[in-house]
Amino acid sequence: MSLILFNKPFDVLCQFSPQPGRATLADYIQRPGVYPAGRLDADSEGLMLLTDDGKLQHRIAHPERKAPKTYLVQVEGVPDAAALARLQAPLDLGDFTTLPCRAARVAEPDWLWPRQPPVRQRAHQPTSWLSLTISEGKNRQVRRMTAKVGYPTLRLIRLSIGRFSLASHPLLPGESMAVDQADL
Repeated sequence: MSLILFNKPFDVLCQFSPQPGRATLADYIQRPGVYPAGRLDADSEGLMLLTDDGKLQHRIAHPERKAPKTYLVQVEGVPDAAALARLQAPLDLGDFTTLPCRAARVAEPDWLWPRQPPVRQRAHQPTSWLSLTISEGKNRQVRRMTAKVGYPTLRLIRLSIGRFSLASHPLLPGESMAVDQADL
């Protein structure tokens, strides 16, 4: 049984089946029989866990056992304390209300890789970075949350899932490494 950490690049689909003209996990992970335990949208980057153990995959991805996930989020504008408080409280997104989370403004990490293609920049619109930790993971949740409080997401990078983090397991986009699943 194996557990693999993978730093998913921007614009890669979280599937192994071929998709004409699109990069998939199969372009990066050559170990047969592994599957993602959770997903990231194609326009999101960062940490994914993959395993060949179906029970472990279910344990990691099951909604009742969601491990906290921390995201580094570049947003358009500079959120004030009120916007951060709204992000942290339950937030009604229309089809569901988020659980409370942690949100804070942070500096752009000096270790962060450049995104290809680069994020668009507006000359008269500043951007800033947030750290956002959620314990759920609904479709496009973080992007919807930041938009709801008036600060659209420009770049979204998952930094950690539970104990696993790109800070403690530095991987460049497209790199992977096997880890001991006992660490989970």
